Amino acid sequence: MSALRSERDLSEHTVSAYRSDLHQFSEWAARGGITTFSGIDSALLRRYVAWLGGRGYARRSIARKLSAVRSLLRWAVAHDLSASNAAESVGTPRLDRPLPRVLKAAEAARLCELPPLDGPVGVRDRALLELLYGSGLRVAEVCGLDVDDADLAAATVTVTGKGRKQRLVPMSAPAVQALHSYVTEAREWFLARAGVIVRDGSALFLNHRGDRIGQRTVRAMIGGYLRAEGAPAVGPHALRHSFATHLLDGGADLRAVQELLGHTSLATTQIYTHVSTERLRAVYEQSHPRA
Repeated sequence: MSALRSERDLSEHTVSAYRSDLHQFSEWAARGGITTFSGIDSALLRRYVAWLGGRGYARRSIARKLSAVRSLLRWAVAHDLSASNAAESVGTPRLDRPLPRVLKAAEAARLCELPPLDGPVGVRDRALLELLYGSGLRVAEVCGLDVDDADLAAATVTVTGKGRKQRLVPMSAPAVQALHSYVTEAREWFLARAGVIVRDGSALFLNHRGDRIGQRTVRAMIGGYLRAEGAPAVGPHALRHSFATHLLDGGADLRAVQELLGHTSLATTQIYTHVSTERLRAVYEQSHPRA
């Protein structure tokens, strides 16, 4: 686990999932009498994949579990505990990628405007939502922002994404305005509530204890506003999906969108072209007399 954390720079969430996956695999293998690396071969791993499928695991979960075993065996080979990595010859299940949930531009704008501006919490929430939609940030990225990451004069924000890779992302005019209001009017209120006990004074977005706001809090915040509005529930990632799709709908270059989103592979970004195609098809069918 330490090697995964340091060498591959995986998040704590991913490391925890891998730990659980490896525990499950070792228990399954032990039931078949396999307790050493030498007993692990490709046939065994294919049986394990089949067993997982029979237990009803989704393809994505099976792929992650196989990836955990592959990482373990790679480590074992590097430390001369195994002669070869049997998992390398076992194919990963093909993943069906569902089209992401995308809000219409008016829906996204309405969600960003739901927080009332008559108190510090609403001012903070408005700024947070404007960044999620206006800059297409992941919820982990917006929670991880420090005060110095936001350059209001340049209307840009330095984002630390997956693998701790940094990228510079522009901010929309509403995001700049909302963030300026939060930093100058509301953030101090959260610090004052914490008193002298401030664990992370560099954090941009704070919770009621004066600590860095967490992803769970952000998800609950969005859900609360939508429930109060009687609107369908969506998560913070829907704003990121909407950001990308609306850019492509407006004629943005796919590679530019890739850079803005912080995707390593262009293939990851291409799913949004399918979303745009679906939207065009819907418009065509609703509007053309021969559709």
